[in-house]
Amino acid sequence: MNAPRTRVQRRPVHGVLLLDKPLGFSSNDALQKAKWLLRAEKGGHTGTLDPLATGVLPLCFGAATKFSQLHLDADKTYETTVRLGVTTTTADAEGEIVQQRPVACSLGQVVEVLDRFMGPIAQLPPMHSALKKDGKALYEYARAGVTVERQPRHVVIHELELLDAQLQGDAPHLRLRVQCSKGTYIRTLGEDIGDALGCGGHLVALRRVATGPFEAAQCITLAELEALPEDQRLARVLLCEALLPQHTRVTLSEQDAGRFLSGMRRRGAWPDADAAAVFGDQPHALLGTAHVKAGELIPSRLLSPIEIQQILETQP
Repeated sequence: MNAPRTRVQRRPVHGVLLLDKPLGFSSNDALQKAKWLLRAEKGGHTGTLDPLATGVLPLCFGAATKFSQLHLDADKTYETTVRLGVTTTTADAEGEIVQQRPVACSLGQVVEVLDRFMGPIAQLPPMHSALKKDGKALYEYARAGVTVERQPRHVVIHELELLDAQLQGDAPHLRLRVQCSKGTYIRTLGEDIGDALGCGGHLVALRRVATGPFEAAQCITLAELEALPEDQRLARVLLCEALLPQHTRVTLSEQDAGRFLSGMRRRGAWPDADAAAVFGDQPHALLGTAHVKAGELIPSRLLSPIEIQQILETQP
């Protein structure tokens, strides 16, 4: 007879966990595991990483989910390995081999081709992606053997660095470091580079090493999180304002803070700002985000008084 399962007692957790996502986990799998380890009531991630990919995956809990959209727009940095000479159905190692061609390019040709992909480029979203058409993910069409029309997406490759090139032997490959805008498909980039070299290619490794201000060195793995005593796990959760590093900081008096939290605009000698992180003075706490125009502080996303109280109660 099976023993009854112990029910996890959830609790309010507010903030950002910088997770180093393991290989083979979907972003949602990693989120659910971290959520269980923290016993968090509410959580979400800031953009998906393929199961093939590892690396920086910021997870937002509680009030931090209100600002997760801001981070979806952040630039990303990846390190990837492109296997040359072999094309697959999915542009990565999980797909079936479609074509094999000899690799006859020189290092000079590789450098010239990489230069072509710098700056603004157009990418055709891969069929094996979560992008939706008519309410259905493209990978669902692909699994059914159906190819649908897709519109090119315009992205920007800020940096494309060649870390290593092996053009001979049984497994010729390129190791690249890519800094790019949101929405860039690294699988498509690797496949397009292979095609431009005349031999084709697909991704065999992908690691996100930075997203916005967050880097891999700041992250914790699921195994490391699980190994911590439960009371130390919460210490790895950053405050919500970690998602707002570029926001202008505005601090309000107790009276103005209460009115701001009710959605009222405040007037003050603040310079114009497209994005402001607004704090209360006593006690010091994040109230929400706003923008400033002509000396007027205009609320955008607000924390609730209950969320603020819960954050204050859990802070050292």
